[in-house]
Amino acid sequence: MSNVEMEKTVAELTAPGKGILAADESSGTIEKRFKTINVTSTEETRRDYRELLFSASGLGGFISGVILFEETLKQKSAAGVPLPTLLTAQGMVPGIKVDKGTVPLPRFPGDKLTQGLDGLADRLTEYKKLGARFAKWRAVIDIAPGIPTSQAIAANAHALARYAALCQDQAIVPIVEPEVLMDGDHTIATAATVTEEVLHTVFDALHRQRVTLECMILKPNMVVPGLKCPQQASADEVGRATVACLRRTVPAAVPGIFFLSGGMSDEVATANLNAMNAVATNKPWVLSFSYGRALQAAALNAWRGAAAKKSEAQQALLKRARLNGAAREGKYTAAMEAA
Repeated sequence: MSNVEMEKTVAELTAPGKGILAADESSGTIEKRFKTINVTSTEETRRDYRELLFSASGLGGFISGVILFEETLKQKSAAGVPLPTLLTAQGMVPGIKVDKGTVPLPRFPGDKLTQGLDGLADRLTEYKKLGARFAKWRAVIDIAPGIPTSQAIAANAHALARYAALCQDQAIVPIVEPEVLMDGDHTIATAATVTEEVLHTVFDALHRQRVTLECMILKPNMVVPGLKCPQQASADEVGRATVACLRRTVPAAVPGIFFLSGGMSDEVATANLNAMNAVATNKPWVLSFSYGRALQAAALNAWRGAAAKKSEAQQALLKRARLNGAAREGKYTAAMEAA
């Protein structure tokens, strides 16, 4: 099986100064986001909002790919243009979220397992015909007393690896997303220990499933203390802890590591990414971003469902994309926020 198609996709996704926009919110999540700006979530309002994002002129200068929800992959713009075509017109690669969310792991209270492997091969065939060239699957690992258990980590790693193998069988680049949540009161040291175990287990599972590492992208959490931990960390501390963890766990063959923002504020997510790129000299992989809320929050707030605010919302999105593009090169400064 030739990897040429996937290598081309990887090269486009990891292009210098660019990251990935996660616009794959499930129906429930987008409804919650819309509630904060008093917009009713309907197929039309969701379409209008995503069309606004994807048609922001110049976005392709900082965004290499966009992760879509299944509904969005199949939608057309108000003018009848398929939404994935809006992306490709700006040089952005369309991708697709393929997991079906989490369920409790039986007999392991507090641990969760992501579902969605049943029928995935057939769904991937359909998604590829609709223009998706990469996919995403998210595993969720919570830190609390007694969890995560090693069984939960292993079960999620196995599912991620099975998904990745199914993707590569169809020349779709898999984004492997094991997210250690930042909820709770754990320290940065605990976050590092758990993240390290998770990544070791995930790469062992990927090896067992014969996944080609050169044709995948890793989307991990940054190593940060829990939100309720009294001792929070500076961007420099997060950068050092995260890079140390990655050096111990992620093979050099992996082309790109694109971080999730996981509930961080826009500025914190950008500053942390910048710190990593500043500290990680001679790194074997690209360190970039695959943010959802940390790219969209300002745009959503500017838009508030008003067509007249479209341009203002697009400018807010472009600003965040540009600043994260700078952080991807280690060239971001807090002064850029005011510009």
